Amino acid sequence: MTGTTPNVYAGIDTHQNTNHVGIINEVGKKLGDHEFPTTMTGYRDLLSFILSFGTILVVGIEGTASYGAGITAYLRTQNVLVKEVIRPNRQTRRGGKSDPIDSYAAAKTVAADGHELPIPKLLGGAIDGIRVLLKTRATALKSRTAAITQIIHFLTTAPTEVREKYAGMKDTDLHATLARTRPVANDLLGIALRRLARRIEFLTTEIDDAYDQLAALTKDVAPALAATKGVGPISAAKLLVTAGENSERITSKAAFAALCGTSPLQASSGKTTRHRLNKGGDRQANSALFDIVKSRMASDPRTREYVARRIAEGKSKKEAMRCLKRYVAAEVYKLIVNPPAVPAVDDLRVLRQSKSMSLRIVAEHFSIDQVKVSRIERARARDDEFSARYREFLLETA
Repeated sequence: MTGTTPNVYAGIDTHQNTNHVGIINEVGKKLGDHEFPTTMTGYRDLLSFILSFGTILVVGIEGTASYGAGITAYLRTQNVLVKEVIRPNRQTRRGGKSDPIDSYAAAKTVAADGHELPIPKLLGGAIDGIRVLLKTRATALKSRTAAITQIIHFLTTAPTEVREKYAGMKDTDLHATLARTRPVANDLLGIALRRLARRIEFLTTEIDDAYDQLAALTKDVAPALAATKGVGPISAAKLLVTAGENSERITSKAAFAALCGTSPLQASSGKTTRHRLNKGGDRQANSALFDIVKSRMASDPRTREYVARRIAEGKSKKEAMRCLKRYVAAEVYKLIVNPPAVPAVDDLRVLRQSKSMSLRIVAEHFSIDQVKVSRIERARARDDEFSARYREFLLETA
């Protein structure tokens, strides 16, 4: 016997009120298991229990984004390497199911495939706040859409005099008008329409407030990403949530592209060599990349030139957009993992006003829209090359 401390692997089967941990050694021998409550005291006792068997190599946890979020965060604060273990489906549970069986299975999985298992996303930080706010806004949008659809349906089947009264009204005017109505007690249709219209107004305020909060949060957490051309607050929020608080867990641009579902997959067979669309990955991040590409195709000359060139080469517009999403994913990865400093632009407006120069004069000089100049001055849009030329122009103007 050398007297050295043995190395151990641990697996945790998580539940709402308990965590069951199982420990094995490097050759897979079961050393012990125990159940602990999901409290701070329980987390400390669980870690002490594992350490009583030896030095922890890796801990595998099931449900790191749900019941396992608390123990995952605690172990990370104690510098313990945690890997996410996917719960086995029912068909693969040959040895039955119980908390000890599942915890030992998680330990064996992390011991055998630990280098391939993902590092879980951290919850509870600033980006987790963005995630919660983004989900809340999404449910509000869904509820508002349902209310708008109900109004349309109710008016479609309403009596002729009711349909004619509101015919031709735009959505915003219609909802405002219905919200101000005072239906009598026996006018059940009128009462329902007013309730739906007031619900829409309330939800619209909630959605707008959430948008403003997300704009401020994304700018604070990832200023380089938020300031990038074509990246709005919602797209930035979705991409940050996908990357997570501990974005260092994503080891390369290719890994991030795969996470976003923008990496092409081999679909070759025999003499045919081709790739197919990756329908996996985080679809929320994929939709954010799609929105960024659409925005750049509408406003960025270089993007439009790229699309025109790929179409001339025989690609379809859809295929060109897929290529662009891959490029944008690589750009976003660098902006999140290794963000550059965002050049300050708060001096531009002050400098222009000191020269008694209007936005119209600047816009005419550079042959661009006044709105773009204003947005850049207010850091609502980013164009580092233009900002540098704009500042140089202002400084040279007498």
